[in-house]
Amino acid sequence: MSASDGTNGATSQTLDRGIRILELLADRLEPQSIDDVAAALGVHRSVAYRLIRTLEQHGLVGRDAAGRLQLGAALAALAAGVAHDLQAEVLPELTAAANELGMTCFLVVLDHDECVTLVSVEPRHAVATVAQRPGTRHPVGVGAPGKAILTQLRPAAWPPGLGAALAGEVHEAAVRGWAESQNEVIPSLHAVAVPLALRGRAPAAIAAVHLPGGHDAAAVAGRLTRSATAVRAALGG
Repeated sequence: MSASDGTNGATSQTLDRGIRILELLADRLEPQSIDDVAAALGVHRSVAYRLIRTLEQHGLVGRDAAGRLQLGAALAALAAGVAHDLQAEVLPELTAAANELGMTCFLVVLDHDECVTLVSVEPRHAVATVAQRPGTRHPVGVGAPGKAILTQLRPAAWPPGLGAALAGEVHEAAVRGWAESQNEVIPSLHAVAVPLALRGRAPAAIAAVHLPGGHDAAAVAGRLTRSATAVRAALGG
């Protein structure tokens, strides 16, 4: 297959499909069958099988006891290498904040026009928690972390079509130093996020997500801000 396969210039269709398989397995809550993958990619089962076998050989895809497909352990090693120093500094801060707040706390970074969760920690002793898996992504114009990230960008650098209502929310978040959202990324969930601006790095945010019920958003933001301040100080700002 030539390097010009695909629709966006000199790109590899095979590589694109392999990446899409990894994204598919990351997005789905349950392991998938080869037929599931083939249907999602719109390819014949034999094509999906060859792609999956290659990913398996590199440890990027594995199988559960029933033979269904899931992400492989080798991805953990790759993920650990992404912004290694940032992950190392933010992990203890997220752990402390999650346990104090009783909420899942996570680090989000900007990737093109999307927010990507890089590190996530669930509280140790909470009765009910919300999972926020590393690798989860959503448009930057949706949710508290995205708004906290947009406060760090000039409006001219925002993705097109975000609208005046969102611009007003981002301005308000910039003035008070934190953003919040309700029922935006995942229905019924609330989130609070603070910006994490680090010199020479893409805009980021530290966030907490929780079920509705009696939480003081400003107090949550204050705790997250302490973590963001500690991470900035550790990484030289």
